[in-house]
Amino acid sequence: MNKTDRLLAIVLELQRKEVVRAEDLATLFETSARTIYRDIQSLSEAGVPIIGAPGTGYSLMEGYFLPPISFTAPEAVSLLIGTDFIEQRFDDDYRVRAQTARGKIEAILPGSVRNETSRVRKAMRLLISDKQVTPSKEKEYLEKIRRAILDERKINFHYAKRLADSEGNRHSVRTVAPYGLVLVQGSWMLVARCDLRQDIRHFRLSRMTELIDLEERFELPAHFNLREYTPPDDRHLRVRLRFNHDTADKVKESNYHYIEDIEEHQDGLHMVLRVRQLDEVLQWVLGWGAGVIVLEPESLRNQIREEAEKILKRY
Repeated sequence: MNKTDRLLAIVLELQRKEVVRAEDLATLFETSARTIYRDIQSLSEAGVPIIGAPGTGYSLMEGYFLPPISFTAPEAVSLLIGTDFIEQRFDDDYRVRAQTARGKIEAILPGSVRNETSRVRKAMRLLISDKQVTPSKEKEYLEKIRRAILDERKINFHYAKRLADSEGNRHSVRTVAPYGLVLVQGSWMLVARCDLRQDIRHFRLSRMTELIDLEERFELPAHFNLREYTPPDDRHLRVRLRFNHDTADKVKESNYHYIEDIEEHQDGLHMVLRVRQLDEVLQWVLGWGAGVIVLEPESLRNQIREEAEKILKRY
């Protein structure tokens, strides 16, 4: 990033936040604090009213606002593709807002940039497969949960887990404090503190039914940041597989989320998975038929053998 672009970006960052430290700006723009000090001085000399408080940081004088700025063609394309994505994957409320935003962006673009943007967009397409289309019920829940997060209100729903627990139960009723929504491999997940478990849990919207808003309120913990949140890794079981060469490309393209390591060998494609329970991968492994061999653990080899025998009996 050159100095001119960085100066503009610093003003935008100051405009977006009340107070910003020089160290944080240096980290953001991958430069030194000394460079940031010089940039602040340059902006002040150019008439930007920046207030500096020792030990606190920099802020813009109240009432100052950067005039509207123009977009380059790549920037405009990025924004417009973003509206395409929101229109396809978010709820109806945001779908309408995305359409409105796209119209506003296109309206303010200079003719030359608008033409170049149009040419680039015609050569690019955001295509989502039928399997990734968000069902109408899920979109409805997405909007409800999004509003509950903003209003800091708890929600209640029936939930169906993919695998039964130790007591053989798959269905439960949960009351949770919704902290945030995450789109993971085409599926919307809710990150929330569960009253039943008294801890943070993750819930797929596709497995929810009978979702209702509650009047009970909650307060988001000051230390919780969804962008920085990393769920605990409790996948302690290791699975080793070997795929035939003619199956290898399809396996790699599957982008299976349990894959930890892949290596090409003379005898085939070797893969390592890490899972919580072997049942999580049983159906996926069976789906590759004779194109895969389970190397370990022995218990999964036995499960595959038992399932194969059951299939043989049915035919």
